[in-house]
Amino acid sequence: MSMRETINTQMFGQRPVGIDLFAGAGGLSLGFEQAGFDIAAAVDVDPIHCAVHEYNFPLTRSICADVANLRGEDIRSRAKLGGIDIGIVFGGAPCQGFSMIGKRALDDPRNGLVAHFVRLVLELSPKYCLFENVKGLTIGKHAVILTEMIETLQKGGYDVLLPYQVLNAANYGVPQDRRRLFLIAARSGASLPRYPVPSFENVTVWDALEDLPDADTFEELKTLDSIPVEWMTRSPYARKLRGLDVDIKNFSYGRAFDHNCLTSSMRTEHTELSKARFEATISGKTEPVSRFRKLAFDGLCNTLRAGTDSARGAFTSPRPIHPTFSRVVTVREAARLHSYPDWFRFHVTKWHGFRQIGNSVPPFLGRAVAAQIIEAIGIIPIKPERILDLRDETLLSFDMSAAAKYFGVAANVVPQRKRKLQKD
Repeated sequence: MSMRETINTQMFGQRPVGIDLFAGAGGLSLGFEQAGFDIAAAVDVDPIHCAVHEYNFPLTRSICADVANLRGEDIRSRAKLGGIDIGIVFGGAPCQGFSMIGKRALDDPRNGLVAHFVRLVLELSPKYCLFENVKGLTIGKHAVILTEMIETLQKGGYDVLLPYQVLNAANYGVPQDRRRLFLIAARSGASLPRYPVPSFENVTVWDALEDLPDADTFEELKTLDSIPVEWMTRSPYARKLRGLDVDIKNFSYGRAFDHNCLTSSMRTEHTELSKARFEATISGKTEPVSRFRKLAFDGLCNTLRAGTDSARGAFTSPRPIHPTFSRVVTVREAARLHSYPDWFRFHVTKWHGFRQIGNSVPPFLGRAVAAQIIEAIGIIPIKPERILDLRDETLLSFDMSAAAKYFGVAANVVPQRKRKLQKD
């Protein structure tokens, strides 16, 4: 019997169980784990995302599937949860956000993933659920989706924490201006939490990036995404992410990794003309040709975005310019700006890596929200002693065909682009 098949007898019951829908690479998964939850299952339709999630969360059952084709009992069975009372179901369902005239928004096929999120919550009947999305969902026609979600949850026996909140990651120790909507509900009879109060920790771009070696000085990083190198880290924020200092708010499992290995750092090769334009750009301003923003030492990063997926042309979203080097930031530097720890790995390609970061909730923001739910449950979290091994790096380099084969799904489960991928 494999480790994954014995997982629930070894760990569940000690910490509340969470299920991540639309998990991506796992920003919310990590935030909830850091708050004191065990993530039993993570669902995503993209096999490449599922593979990266499985690498980083070796105790979690990665379920590569369309939520439209899943029932609550399917998730319970595949995660081997049995009759365990699930602590929380959470996720950020993509949606178009426009209701059709004379029709409920959740009946609109364009908003089907939101409807399936609510359906799975009601089928799994967790103590709590959390819905996360873009702040634009609170405005105009989009807001009807939230109204109908709230009504459906209430009819299904849930109390909704109102008003829902738009939270900025910058107020919770993340050096990035990133605003996201959060809506929390509790099963009738469970204590309602509160939305987290801003901590206003003053973390800057330089706190996140100052110590990282310049990827452009390593020839190997033209073709590889990692290299062994020793370096010094001073910033308290960076020292926590590098695993050099104890983070007293972090109750996640430790991961075994090499502190002296620079990972997720494949180089982006620019023309000399582009480098000159980047160098001439004033900190905090946008370079007029590329439309890339040059990061300011003492400021925040602008919102990191994912760009389009394969079906819509695989366009890369503008990447910030490093505050001191004449290039865009690496995936690892973006991860630092997003509050991911250095042990966390992304797909080896820059396109997938940036997409996985840009689509995710910063772990520190997710942790701040999850900590309030842990408090409402009445648990004092304790950091597990167990250290998890992260061994199978092949999970990080799958192409779509290999990832689909690994999870036993069709290779076209995510529609692929019909043109060549643009170079950086």
